[in-house]
Amino acid sequence: MSSAQMEIIIGWLYPKLMSTYGDRGNVITIERRAQWRDYDVTVLPLDQNSTANDIKSVDVIVGGGAQDRQQEIVMRDLQGAKADAMREKIENGTPGVFTCGSPQLLGNYYEPAFGKRIEGLGILDLVSIHPGENTKRCIGNLVIEVTASRLAQELEAMTGTKPYLVGFENHGGRTKLGKVEALGRVVYGLGNNGEDGTEGAFYQNAIATYSHGPLLPKNPFVADWLIQTALRLKYQQEIKLSPLDDTLAMQGREAMFKRLKVSR
Repeated sequence: MSSAQMEIIIGWLYPKLMSTYGDRGNVITIERRAQWRDYDVTVLPLDQNSTANDIKSVDVIVGGGAQDRQQEIVMRDLQGAKADAMREKIENGTPGVFTCGSPQLLGNYYEPAFGKRIEGLGILDLVSIHPGENTKRCIGNLVIEVTASRLAQELEAMTGTKPYLVGFENHGGRTKLGKVEALGRVVYGLGNNGEDGTEGAFYQNAIATYSHGPLLPKNPFVADWLIQTALRLKYQQEIKLSPLDDTLAMQGREAMFKRLKVSR
């Protein structure tokens, strides 16, 4: 089957409620990099008007950040059959990138600075707690070395180098991991909680991270991993993506490594 006959459906979680930090750039990056390789792409908003069947139809899922109030609205809506569909997709290996508020959504619970605990979907074994309004936020540039074993191996096979991710974090909540693998090791920045050196989480093919920027334009090889993984799962065949010219993105990454004095 040629690329022109293949389609990717991107499920965009609550775009009007969970797009606080410009993470729509992740959706655009997946969309464009697939289109440049002649794949058909559909972006499907997954919001209050969506059904469980809409969630079941997508090939890759993108979720962004939200303020506490918006996150409560999302959690009230993502219940019942829709929540079951989301769990089923992730458990069955549907790839996705979930940033800031979205990992809290997939976790066990989030405790905001004010108000009641917000229960999560329990897909990722992690909890997030905001220490209080007088606590400094975790803000600044972020560099991590991907340590999630299978993901690190697959990214290194794609790029030929050990994978490092460049991003920007801006979060009040502190995340502690349970029995879930960290996405990576903090090289520069604060990561999940500023204490244990972990950043994000990786489960099945779901990438959870505090890294904004947005993440994928700064690290386009991760977008390619998501595309390749989605196509392999959907069409049950080996997929080899044609190369794209990422010179500018790679130069931008190198400039950040140099500016932050990060050695690899």
